[in-house]
Amino acid sequence: MNGKNISTKSYLRHVESMRILPSGAGRIPELKAVILGESLASEENDLVFPSDDFCNQALVSSPEKYLEMYKRSIEDPAGFWSDIASEFYWEKKWGQQVYSENLDVTKGTINIEWFKGGITNICYNCLDANIKSGSGDKIALYWEGNEPDVDGSLTYKQLLERVCQLANFLKDKGVKKGDTVIIYLPMIMELPITMLACARIGAIHSVVFAGYSAESLHQRVVDCKPKIVITCNAVMRGKKIIDLKNIVDAALLESSQNGISVDLCLTFENESAMKKEDTKWQKGRDIWWQDVVPTYPTTCDVEWVDAEDPLFLLYTSGSTGKPKGVLHTTGGYMIYTATTFKYAFDYKDSDIYWCTADCGWITGHSYVTYGPLLNGATVVLYEGVPNYPDSGRCWEIVDKYKVTIFYTAPTLVRSLMRDGNEYVTRYSRKSLRVLGSVGEPINPSAWRWFYNVVGDSRCPISDTWWQTETGGFMITPLPGAWPQKPGSATFPFFGVQPVIVDEKGNEIDGECSGYLCVKSSWPGAFRTLYGDHERYETTYFKAFPGYYFSGDGCSRDKDGYHWLTGRVDDVINVSGHRIGTAEVESALVSHPQCAEAAVVGVEHEVKGQGIYAFVTLVEGVPYSEDLRKSLVLVVRNQIGAFAAPDRIHWAPSLPKTRSGKIMRRILRKIASRQLDELGDISTLADPSVVDQLISLADS
Repeated sequence: MNGKNISTKSYLRHVESMRILPSGAGRIPELKAVILGESLASEENDLVFPSDDFCNQALVSSPEKYLEMYKRSIEDPAGFWSDIASEFYWEKKWGQQVYSENLDVTKGTINIEWFKGGITNICYNCLDANIKSGSGDKIALYWEGNEPDVDGSLTYKQLLERVCQLANFLKDKGVKKGDTVIIYLPMIMELPITMLACARIGAIHSVVFAGYSAESLHQRVVDCKPKIVITCNAVMRGKKIIDLKNIVDAALLESSQNGISVDLCLTFENESAMKKEDTKWQKGRDIWWQDVVPTYPTTCDVEWVDAEDPLFLLYTSGSTGKPKGVLHTTGGYMIYTATTFKYAFDYKDSDIYWCTADCGWITGHSYVTYGPLLNGATVVLYEGVPNYPDSGRCWEIVDKYKVTIFYTAPTLVRSLMRDGNEYVTRYSRKSLRVLGSVGEPINPSAWRWFYNVVGDSRCPISDTWWQTETGGFMITPLPGAWPQKPGSATFPFFGVQPVIVDEKGNEIDGECSGYLCVKSSWPGAFRTLYGDHERYETTYFKAFPGYYFSGDGCSRDKDGYHWLTGRVDDVINVSGHRIGTAEVESALVSHPQCAEAAVVGVEHEVKGQGIYAFVTLVEGVPYSEDLRKSLVLVVRNQIGAFAAPDRIHWAPSLPKTRSGKIMRRILRKIASRQLDELGDISTLADPSVVDQLISLADS
């Protein structure tokens, strides 16, 4: 890494420090540098350098190479992304205008388009194109079941045949281009198969995480009105059986009572969890997958779609309580996920890649299914939980499949870290070469453990910052390109212009903290919120006109590295799942004995953030442990177990301004026991409420 001057313009000011980078340890003032594979990352301000061996084979091997590519991606986005898009299959090329955008609400409707007029199909690019280039017999999917001795695999050719059979079934049942299909499946191979089958025929898939409650599923059914729901009868997670079909039945019953009926429920028999005869059945609506899908032909014509035709809907928590249907289109998303996957993980054809995320979240769309398959990768899918039958399961899987790239969430890292090193060190893990982190900022101590213990101090960590809305990575290390700092997402990906603004929307230069926004569009950006473009504009573009507002806080240090500080709105990030406080509050208030509730996020050792609920009971109702459990159960039933409050704090009343607004700032301080930082409480209608809450803090 021999440093040399590279002239920079204003858009490169966040990487000014990269003009001259040292070629070895000890050249950076007040920063101790270590080389990958040579010593432990331990100090707060460590710089962790990739080894020469890693850099020599990396796709982006130096800061100079990154700056050259980044500079072009900002100065000539049309040319940069066109060149990359041309490596994919297009039935018809896009028009002269590669992209058009308006990110400023004061200048009209927000609009983002990439490659419009280009005709393609993402399933074709994931499967057919790889088979045509000679990878038909390469393993596309390794599947690891809940039990260690249950597994399976599919080559690219076999995967295409399975996808075509389901696509033919869907067409036969009247599903056509533009129709929506809801997928409520666990991490079995049929989940990516279903996503790809929908994409092949131009149908819009909406995957709902198979941990969501019947109420949450019902909300999504009513909003997107699917032609068909695809599920399985049950799943084993560890030793626990989850009856998915029962949840679907309850959701569809509630939906039909609200005027939205679904005539077809295709159900896969997951025999390791539940037998057919034990599954509740509705004749005329329910069909067993195994009885029909395998009877269809193994070839299916592709429905060619415009780059701006919808690919999928994915619902994410909103701060108003109603989930938001994030809509991604085909062409730009395809190019962006493929490119981010390739560079952020330094992908090679020989890699075996495992992302622990569920396809019910955006990570499972972009970096379990589409991004890896577009690159012709071999992907590991895991049905179970990471600590079953014990906390060594992840590393057992890594050794079994010789996993080279391992991408997971800080929650899992912290949980395994707490269980002890012996579960890691009893396995070889020698195949690993790149680690990744997703879902929330990873704290430096967890980063170091992941790097030192799991990666044996030799694997770079791609600590990625991005969102459901962005489609793919926005700020991320590129392994081999520059030194890392534990806990920092480092620098922006190609084509991404992050800016940090103050409350008035002024861009702040240099070392600073503020609101993280993005200037200009990128191909993977979402195009709207389904059926509610006004909410799309209000939520993401009105706060700071001219920018996409991420809703996250960010600090930039003197070296230009970005440090994400978490949500600045009322969404809590629990184990990488974004949960709207309003959603949890409305679930609590639906309890007959709860008069009012206010929910805040607090730091949690394992989950990143935990859910802390202040609850005011109906007059005359006494506090009790049974009632506390009952309130938690209501949230579990209405939203899902992952949204259950970690703490219920009894509140005779809540701190409110004279206009009735709840002062959440004060609640956050009480929840985190920062009682000396309560600040000015004189604006409260009744300041004595604060003392009452403090006195009940440990009751």
